[in-house]
Amino acid sequence: MEVFEIVGDVLPEEVETSAVTLIDFYADWCGPCKMMAPVIESIAAAEEATAMICKCNVDQNPEIASAYGVMSIPTLVILKEGEEYSRMVGVQKQSTLTDALQKAKAE
Repeated sequence: MEVFEIVGDVLPEEVETSAVTLIDFYADWCGPCKMMAPVIESIAAAEEATAMICKCNVDQNPEIASAYGVMSIPTLVILKEGEEYSRMVGVQKQSTLTDALQKAKAE
């Protein structure tokens, strides 16, 4: 599955209605965000049918970043049925993100 790029000032309906969604809040100029990019791509491939994986550029979509209280990047937010389930800030291991997604799906 491809990573879904969020564009605009509100989350698309498919993001809000997905059972489990991971949103990577990032910026093109951010070094740690660049380090997370291949991890996010790998998770998208692995979670193909069980979770929606999204990226949101904070420079191009400040309204969404503000709505989620993003103060540092990368910020990774897991939504469960449209509601924030968990949040991580900074570079994360793939296993940490995968475990968090599995936990969200299981509850």
